[in-house]
Amino acid sequence: MDKDLFDDLIQSLKEAKSISSGEVLAARRFKVSPPDVRAVREQIGLSQSDFARLMRVSVKTLQNWEQHRRNPSGPAAALLKIVMTAPDLALKTLHG
Repeated sequence: MDKDLFDDLIQSLKEAKSISSGEVLAARRFKVSPPDVRAVREQIGLSQSDFARLMRVSVKTLQNWEQHRRNPSGPAAALLKIVMTAPDLALKTLHG
């Protein structure tokens, strides 16, 4: 490995350690908020069982999302964003 690259990696690790221990503030922070699943479901007017079927998850999973015991991730989070942004198109596509 190139010495300059190795030195950069070591410096990055030292910075990461300083940030994680609270000695230094991070230059950037990103806060990703999970979607409000209940609000999305109520926006399109579906029951829990119908919405769970639409999302292709179990009702229990949907309830966990709605009660904030778990958060949707990956494809489920992306699909929720689509449903929230374009509910008519999402419903037409998913029911079609």
